[in-house]
Amino acid sequence: MATDLTTPTPARPNAAPVQRRTLRLLFTTQVVGGIGVTIGVAVGALLAAEIAGTAVAGLTQSAAVVGAALLAIPVTRITTGHGRRPGLAFAYGVGALGGLLVVLAAATRWIPLLFLGMLLFGGGSAANLQARYAAVDLAEPTRRARQLSLIIWATTIGAVAAPNFAALADRTTRGLGLPALSGPFAFSAVAFVLAAGVLLVWLRPDPLLTARRLAAARTSGPASSPGAPVDGAGPVESGDAPAPAADPVAAEPVAAPAPPARRGAGMRAAWSVVRARPAARLGIAAVAMGHLVMVAVMAMTPVHLREFYAVEEVLPVVGLVLSLHIAGMYALAPVVGWLTDRLGRRAVILGGIGTLLAACAVAGTAGHHTIRLTVGLVLLGLGWSATMVAGSTLLSESVPDPVRPSVQGLSDLVMGLAGALAGAVSGFVMQVAGYPVLTLLAAVAVAPLLALALRPVPVGAPDEED
Repeated sequence: MATDLTTPTPARPNAAPVQRRTLRLLFTTQVVGGIGVTIGVAVGALLAAEIAGTAVAGLTQSAAVVGAALLAIPVTRITTGHGRRPGLAFAYGVGALGGLLVVLAAATRWIPLLFLGMLLFGGGSAANLQARYAAVDLAEPTRRARQLSLIIWATTIGAVAAPNFAALADRTTRGLGLPALSGPFAFSAVAFVLAAGVLLVWLRPDPLLTARRLAAARTSGPASSPGAPVDGAGPVESGDAPAPAADPVAAEPVAAPAPPARRGAGMRAAWSVVRARPAARLGIAAVAMGHLVMVAVMAMTPVHLREFYAVEEVLPVVGLVLSLHIAGMYALAPVVGWLTDRLGRRAVILGGIGTLLAACAVAGTAGHHTIRLTVGLVLLGLGWSATMVAGSTLLSESVPDPVRPSVQGLSDLVMGLAGALAGAVSGFVMQVAGYPVLTLLAAVAVAPLLALALRPVPVGAPDEED
């Protein structure tokens, strides 16, 4: 019989205070890290154009996207072996190093160093993405989506505030002798270091290690047997070490180590788990395809608007349209999380697919009607939010505990590469066929995800919703 992933379970001893503390810290660092990411993105293309020319500007932005995707691999290995705290801190640290290298590249005007810096700068995005998974390690099944969406929503604050800091950071750092447009990256590096420091000092006990300890305590108790499911997440491997007799939540990792992850629980093992579980396949596909469609359409919207506005008029219009698009992505994330917990993961994924299709239809037929195009971009953001929140939640709860961080890292890797591919291909399609054809192809790309989401649930599947 299928495992019900949304049935309430008794409160875990002492886990609720740890979860509340974890959410507060993640929310804070998500705001700080979000400012660091967005303030760099806001001027990254301008700085790249200043150093290397307009033709290279887009490639440097793609480098940051690819960097975030590739950094999911080492971050996952650290998280699997040592917990969320060092994994997130490492990602922020790499992002800070990237920001400093971009400043150095601006001073030396060395293009290869600029690309390397932007590649590493993606560590900030990698940390912000991985933080959403830390929010569900100790979450109750009926609140997982809401708590994950809360961390996604925190990005809204950073995205809104960051552009206002960019000019101030540039003016301030010019007085210190830094090249023009490099100051925001120095500011980003400081923000990333601050976020890493807060996590290293205060994210204790580690939510992932605590969740493992609780799972081991349940499976080793008299009422449990080896291999029993843990909150619908699948069986715990019988080779996991038993939990200590002391309170598994209150104990610190040094005093009572959490059960270690299995050897080889890397990307290869994660892929094997995803292939074997229909719910995991749907979750990872929803996250990746929603991101691909969003990036493909959003990236070329400013170019499309340029066809109808003069140079001096287009920037304010682009700013307004993209601001409302970002609001669609993040501002209603808590509502999407609430719906995901109430209606189910699959239902919200289907709703997100429908919203993405509507967005492509509205934006693709908008022509020079800016208001209609804006509505399409807002719908695009809402569709992304639905597939991201529901897909991430379904993925996290449909795989066994020992391999969960690796599967989550695999999801971010696939999502990042899908976004990078969409950004690269969208420019070619825009040049050859135009914006309406681009939105049509983006809608067609959703078809496999729709087929997967509508696929009947196999009888007896251990990882699907009832």
